[in-house]
Amino acid sequence: MEVIFPRQCAACETTLTEHEEHICVSCMLRLPKTNSHLNEIPDGAKKFWGKINVKNTYSFLKYSKNSEVQNILHKLKYKNRPDLAKYLGNWYGAGLKEVGISENLDLLTGVPLHRDKLKMRGYNQADEFGKGLSESMGIEYDSDLIKRNVFTETQTKKSRFGRFKNTEGVFEITDLIKVKGKRVALVDDVLTTGSTLEAAGDLILQAGCSELTIITIALAY
Repeated sequence: MEVIFPRQCAACETTLTEHEEHICVSCMLRLPKTNSHLNEIPDGAKKFWGKINVKNTYSFLKYSKNSEVQNILHKLKYKNRPDLAKYLGNWYGAGLKEVGISENLDLLTGVPLHRDKLKMRGYNQADEFGKGLSESMGIEYDSDLIKRNVFTETQTKKSRFGRFKNTEGVFEITDLIKVKGKRVALVDDVLTTGSTLEAAGDLILQAGCSELTIITIALAY
């Protein structure tokens, strides 16, 4: 099968060798990483200043248009690659655990898709990324903690105000007891304006979590 349909790197689309998985060694070394888990004030944190109280913001990769990181995100959303999302979660989670971040978290949960969109796509890339983080960090992941009640329009071409209005009243916490007093990390694929994460994160804070952390695959500068 690999002769007819060779496995390709999710970033640069070159053929993978026998010992490479999802992303080639060359891309693993050169993909632009934020190193936000090593910075005192990560760039992504600024997106939430004056909006909601986020303790920490960690993003794995730097997103830009027409880049290898965009190729990866496109495959996660549109090319049926839940395995790739979980692989990225395992990879990033190992780095976060290495510097002790797993010791400061009690629970991981993802930004949910509406059931209709989930049915169309077949999986939630945020969930798969979160499951990978969970495995490598040794922290529980709850994919049902937040429920999306409204099928929102795509955020891609909206202004920041338009994005926020598009997320008002969209989410619901399903288990308030599980959140209260816990250090919760909210997981998603990409942090752009932060409006979706802001809306979901605000509900988690209202439910009584002691600290809110944001973790994403990529950060758009």
